[in-house]
Amino acid sequence: MRDREDIDLVAADYVLGTLEPQERVAVEARRTREPELDAAIVAWEQRLAPMLDEVEPVAPPPGLFPAIQAAIDTAATPGAVTELAALRRRLGRWRAAALGAGALAACLTGVLLVREVILPPPQTFVAVFHDGDTQPRFLLSVDLESRALTIRPVTAEPVQDRTYQLWIVGEGISSTPQSLGLLEDVSGPTRKRLKQYDPAVLRQATFGISLEPPGGSPTGQPTGPALHGTLIPADE
Repeated sequence: MRDREDIDLVAADYVLGTLEPQERVAVEARRTREPELDAAIVAWEQRLAPMLDEVEPVAPPPGLFPAIQAAIDTAATPGAVTELAALRRRLGRWRAAALGAGALAACLTGVLLVREVILPPPQTFVAVFHDGDTQPRFLLSVDLESRALTIRPVTAEPVQDRTYQLWIVGEGISSTPQSLGLLEDVSGPTRKRLKQYDPAVLRQATFGISLEPPGGSPTGQPTGPALHGTLIPADE
């Protein structure tokens, strides 16, 4: 999977023209011996080609070409050849600027497309459990793709004759908290699998940690003081 993503990124950079000259030469050499890379480049060219139709043309300054023609027609004084050369250089710069503006617009549009197509939506979410204004007691993370949950103690410490218990509640799960098991050792992280829950349901769930008697809640519901947290994307 990683190789496939790398090939797509290289192909996108090649088509967008963001590679250094030596990198571009290296990619051109690779595509002759790597059919998968060549196919990815062709796919990106086909994907980005319609964008050129959406780039507004950049017109040269009004009167530019008539002025150049007039200067050519009336050039009859010493130094006219030098002036004409300067005008030609200026015209080249203006034309290059027009082409560059169009290419930049296409490139920026392409970068947005690359971000949408290649970069996946965030899959790792976190929840912080703290009591009032105190430092966090626990930090919970969930990978929605694998539905792997990890909860790490931050400032939480063992409590004599008590154990921490993890809960989950939310739409699509239950109207009352459901136990996800005990956190019997708060000296290190606890890991669990939540395969029974749909990722979309997990994303909206509320998690809780309560302090219970040894062995867990005797009622099936939180009985002691509880901390709560909801998931937020880890990259925000």
